[in-house]
Amino acid sequence: MITGIGLDIVEISRIRRLDTKSPKFRARVLTINEQAEYDRLTEGRKIEFLAGRFAAKEAFSKAKGTGIGSECSFQDIEVRKDAKGKPTIYFCGAEIGLVSITHSKEFAAAQVLLQTI
Repeated sequence: MITGIGLDIVEISRIRRLDTKSPKFRARVLTINEQAEYDRLTEGRKIEFLAGRFAAKEAFSKAKGTGIGSECSFQDIEVRKDAKGKPTIYFCGAEIGLVSITHSKEFAAAQVLLQTI
């Protein structure tokens, strides 16, 4: 059964400005594992990755119905890829949903589907 759907879109230029203005922004959005993945990327790909993860986490918080805040922080949410690169959403360490992330030159977007068996 589907328990939630979330969608978010973000301007990549906005994420670039926030990241340039404060290195704490990236640390607030990305988990340790995501930061390690970010560090392995080329310079050109890093901002797309950060914007995509930001959109995915916002979409998850919408699907959950909490928004980002005390019940659901950026650090509680992690996007992990399987061996083929398919992303999955984890919340507090537990696999909890499906996610699709996309980006263009100007935007990053993500959709999250939460379901129970």
